[in-house]
Amino acid sequence: MRRLFLLALAGMMPLTVYGQQSHPILAIGSPAPNFELPGVDGKVHKLSDYAASKILVVVFTGDHCPIAQMYEQRIEKLYEDYSKRGVEVVAIQGNDPKATLIGELDSSDIGDTLGEMKIRVKYKHLHYPYLYDGATQSVADAYGPQATPHVFIFDQSRHLRYEGRFDNSYRIEKVTTHDAQNAIDALLAGKPVPVTHTGVFGCSTKWKEKEALREADEEKLAAQPVSVELVDAAGLKKLRANAGDNYTLVSFWATWCGSCVEEFSDLQDTFRMYDDRGFQLVTVSANMPDEKAGVLRFLQRKHATSRNLLFASDNTAALQAAFDPKWQSAVPYTVLLAPGGKVLYSSIGSVDILELRRKSLAAMPSDYIGFNKYWMGN
Repeated sequence: MRRLFLLALAGMMPLTVYGQQSHPILAIGSPAPNFELPGVDGKVHKLSDYAASKILVVVFTGDHCPIAQMYEQRIEKLYEDYSKRGVEVVAIQGNDPKATLIGELDSSDIGDTLGEMKIRVKYKHLHYPYLYDGATQSVADAYGPQATPHVFIFDQSRHLRYEGRFDNSYRIEKVTTHDAQNAIDALLAGKPVPVTHTGVFGCSTKWKEKEALREADEEKLAAQPVSVELVDAAGLKKLRANAGDNYTLVSFWATWCGSCVEEFSDLQDTFRMYDDRGFQLVTVSANMPDEKAGVLRFLQRKHATSRNLLFASDNTAALQAAFDPKWQSAVPYTVLLAPGGKVLYSSIGSVDILELRRKSLAAMPSDYIGFNKYWMGN
């Protein structure tokens, strides 16, 4: 969560010179920039589609940012409560997914592609229009959102009357100022908006010029050494006990197991997403010890920077029993262990990667319990 609060803190500071020069915020009084964007509903949404509404609220948000996650239900409530009063609420995902480092997904189950947006909407039962601008960022560039979320509110003539934060705290129990709602209420009453600008806080917008940083990050990852070591029954018992403070994902697999190979990259990605949060991945190959060279070649192709183990003997049944006496089946076999060895997730057969990630996010310590509760169900 360290990266989360650096980002959040950065969002609460005055806008940087870089942000102002490269992507200035749309000025109060400006007409609404046009958009024509695909939505999670499979339709293309245009600015003109909302011409009949008294007020248009455009919220730039995203999937991966934990601050934005805290606002999903608030956006939903605004959409539900005000739609009957002639107010349209539209959310736009303006991050470039190719500019997001994998470690910046440390508080999410998914990224910010259109397909992943559809997953989030289904998971959280969201109904407001949710549009994708990550391919070109042409709309985001016209509006200039500095963080997620960033709200823009336009009057009936589609001139900007408020931009800034949704309210004054991502912790809903600490909210005392409903800035966006206040602006909407003023416009509905035919009054001037009392506060037209507020500073935003949240995760910074991932602009396309950051793609080079992601490429460099991936090159650095590819250059890390990959190794495999033999593990005996005593080592597997120790692994199962999971002493210490880490949340440990253990994946039993083999090179001859098609479903193991299929899910291997997803498990490595999960490790890279959460490794700054006390999360570790241990892969255990059920290949024979004399197949070590082939196992290592596979691990190197996958850039498997996790801890990688290989059964130290041909007695597969004994090694399986050393880790879990009840496990007498095939691979893949995957277990997520809390500190002290409590099982949080297990799967014999292919993993449900989203369920696994959500279980992990619900369990791993965070600085605010609301971040954990977000992943504890619908």
